[in-house]
Amino acid sequence: MRTRLLGILLSLMLCVLAALGMPLAAAFAAAEQSRVVVDRLDDAARFAQDLPTSGSGLESALKGDPQPAPGDLSRRHALDTEVARYHELYGVRIGIFQRDGMPIAVAPSDWRVPASGWADQAFQEALDGRRSHNPPQVWPWTPDRTLTVATPVVRDGDVVAVVLSESPTEALRARVVRKWLVIGAGEAAAMIVAVLLAARLTEWVLRPVRTLDRATHDIATGRMNARVAPGGGPPELQRLARSFNEMADHVVLALDQQKAFVADASHQLRNPLAALLLRVELLGLELPEGHEEELGGVREEGARLARVLDDLLGLATAEHARPEPEPTDLAVLTLERVDAWRPLAGRRGIELVWEGPALALGMADPIGFGSALDAVLDNALKFGPAGSRVRALVAVRQEEVAVTVSDQGPGLTEEELARAGDRFWRSTRHQNVDGSGLGLSIARTLLQAAGGSLTFGTATPSGLAVTLAVPRAERRKA
Repeated sequence: MRTRLLGILLSLMLCVLAALGMPLAAAFAAAEQSRVVVDRLDDAARFAQDLPTSGSGLESALKGDPQPAPGDLSRRHALDTEVARYHELYGVRIGIFQRDGMPIAVAPSDWRVPASGWADQAFQEALDGRRSHNPPQVWPWTPDRTLTVATPVVRDGDVVAVVLSESPTEALRARVVRKWLVIGAGEAAAMIVAVLLAARLTEWVLRPVRTLDRATHDIATGRMNARVAPGGGPPELQRLARSFNEMADHVVLALDQQKAFVADASHQLRNPLAALLLRVELLGLELPEGHEEELGGVREEGARLARVLDDLLGLATAEHARPEPEPTDLAVLTLERVDAWRPLAGRRGIELVWEGPALALGMADPIGFGSALDAVLDNALKFGPAGSRVRALVAVRQEEVAVTVSDQGPGLTEEELARAGDRFWRSTRHQNVDGSGLGLSIARTLLQAAGGSLTFGTATPSGLAVTLAVPRAERRKA
C-alpha cells in the first residue's frame, strides 16, 4: 500500500512539474529567439539607413553600377566594406537586394535570395513594407534551421530595397540548451524534494494503518489484549484507531462474559448433577428386580453428562489461561506423556511408541502442552483398533518443533478434517464411541494460548495424524 500511495503522489508531482517545466522551457527558447530576431532587425535597419537617401547616389546604388557617380564612391565602398565586415565578424549572411532580387551589397558575394522557404516569404513581406515577424521556432534538435529576417528600405513612402539576413543558430541553440539544463536541474531538485515530502507524507498517513493492521492480526491470531497505541496521522485515522480499541474492548468483554458463563454454568451444574446421581443410586436400591437395565442407562447418561461438564469447565479454564511460554524440551515431555499412557494402551492391545531426537527445544507452556498432548493421545487410543500402533513423532523443523501423533484407526474424510477440532463435533461414523467432542478443542485452545497450533491430516496407510507445533527456542548455553 505504501508503494502504491507513493507512486500516486510522485506521478501527480511529476505531472505538475512537467506541466510547469515544459511551457517554461518553451518560453525560454522563444525569448532567446526573440532577442536574436530583434538584434538582427536592428542591424538590418542600420544597414538600410546607410543607403544613399536620394539623388544619383541612390539611383547608382539601386542599379548596382560599378562606376557610381562622383562623390558617392566613399559611401558605396563603405557599405560593401561594412557588409563584408559584419559577415566576417558574426558569421551572418547579409545582403541588400533590389526589389527584383538583384544584390546591391552582399556578403558572402555568391549569396542570393532563396527561391523558397521562410527566407523567400520574409523577402516578400519586406517588399510589402512589413518587417519580419514570428519566424519558425529554432529548437535544439533542429540544427539545419537558420534564422532569417528581412527589413524593407523605404524612400519617399516606397520600398526601394530589402535588407535580408540569415543567421546560423548554433549559439542560439547552445544558449537554449543551457537554459534548459538550468530548468532541468531545478526540476530535478524539485523532484527530490517532492520524493522526500511524499515519503514523509506517506509515512504519516500509513503509520496508523500499519499499527491498526498489526493489532488486527494479533487479535485474529488470539492475542486479544492487542490494541492500537495512540499516535499521529490524519484525524480520521486517529478516530478510527480509537473506535477500533473500543470495539476490541467490547468484543473481549463479550467473550469474557461468554467464557465466564460457560465456566459458571458447568461449575454450578456439577453439584445438582452429583446430587441427582446420588438420588438415582438411592432409588436404585428401592426398585424391584427387573429394572437394572433402565437404571444402568440412567447411570451411564449421568456419567456422560458429568464428563461433558468437566470438559466444558476444562475448556473454559483453557480459554481463560494466559500462559507464559518458556524454553521446553518437548522430546522429554513427549516421552513422559507417552510413558504415562502406555498402561492404558497395553490394556487396549495397542502399541504406543515414541520417536524423536534427544533434544527438541520449543517455546511452550509445559503444563498446557502436556494437557493438549494428553487429549490427542487419548483420542488416538480411543479410535485405534486392538493390535494397531500409535506413534508419537517429535521433529525439529526450521522454525518450529512439532509432535505428530498418528494412529491406525478409521481416520477422517477431507470434509471431516476441515471440521475436526470444532466444539462438540464428532463424525457421524463415530457416534457410538465414548466422548464429548471437546477433547481436541481443549487441546487446540491450550496450544493457541501459548502461540502454538494444532493441525489434522491423514496418516499412512490409514488413520488420523494430529500435529502439535510450537515455535523453536534458542539452545540454552551451558
